[in-house]
Amino acid sequence: DFSLALSLHLIAQYSLTFNSRQAHIMEGAVLCLGNPLLDVSANVDMAFLEKYDLKPANQILAEDKHLPMYTELAARPDVEYIAGGAGQNSIRVAQWLLQVPHATSYMGCIGDDEFGRKMTQTATQDGVNVRYQVDPATPTGTCAVCVTGIERSLVANLAAANNFKAAFAREHWPLVEKARVVYCTGFFITVSPEALAEVSAHTAQNDKIFCMNLSAPFIMQVPPFKQVLLDTLPNVDFLFGNETEAATFAETEGWAADNLEATALKISRMPKTNGCRGRTVVITQGSQPTIVAANGRVTLYAVPKVASEKIVDTNGAGDAFVGGFLSQLACGKDISECCRAGNYAASVIIQRSGCTFPAKPEFVWT
Repeated sequence: DFSLALSLHLIAQYSLTFNSRQAHIMEGAVLCLGNPLLDVSANVDMAFLEKYDLKPANQILAEDKHLPMYTELAARPDVEYIAGGAGQNSIRVAQWLLQVPHATSYMGCIGDDEFGRKMTQTATQDGVNVRYQVDPATPTGTCAVCVTGIERSLVANLAAANNFKAAFAREHWPLVEKARVVYCTGFFITVSPEALAEVSAHTAQNDKIFCMNLSAPFIMQVPPFKQVLLDTLPNVDFLFGNETEAATFAETEGWAADNLEATALKISRMPKTNGCRGRTVVITQGSQPTIVAANGRVTLYAVPKVASEKIVDTNGAGDAFVGGFLSQLACGKDISECCRAGNYAASVIIQRSGCTFPAKPEFVWT
């Protein structure tokens, strides 16, 4: 009995030591720079979309004509407030899958208000090490989530999120130095090209992994934004996008827009700063196979089916896929495992309202 008790004690001590060592190794492994927004979500009809010149399943930046919409949504009885922003969604999902406190870090700019404090509380409770720049003169950014069935039309009013400064990233440079994987959304292009350039250059010079997302068609359609994307691309190791964004990239390059596999392959072969690894391009297509172009070839990864009656909200699917993918990438897993985790995370999120998830994932690590 004594021998058994001693053995169990030693196993427990080893487990604690291993978990502690694992937590230390993973701390700060993934860093995201993005636009933290509070989602203001409510069900609307097509008349509402037409009133504000919106399209289903689209993402745009708010103009003056859209501003009354936020008050109108807030007055609806079914309105929900959810901590959001594409990059923050992805990093929360990555943190959820990793299950190691502070395995992920996040930088962005918020206002000195209740929305900002709520977002800080939510992300911190999720285990993310948040470092928000606080702008006392500007409110926290919001994103109108106009729900029609399972489709979402997103209208982002960046507000404080638009005021992130590269100087803040420099002040918190140890987070950049500690990260082995850094992720930025295409949306961040509109906010701080300077921070984007400095952080992506650091990853290229230090043989770290830099990931980016095309995020929305307007990033490619607005010439100044497209130029920042092209300027950053040489430092990008992994580029994410969906089928619409990839087709838009092709159109703006003068390529055929109807061959996504060829587009992914062409982007993967564009000039790259760090020659120690090729660029991997990952194009999601909803329930259709995920296209991955790397090392001169294209591979398709099947997406597990989710019954249509179980689908509640497709809004965060792309963000969740990236979060799952990053969780495995940070652990040195291969592309197949990265895609499997991405698809698992997306399948969980689309069965819930907003980018939310249960306390513990059921994902089986291999």
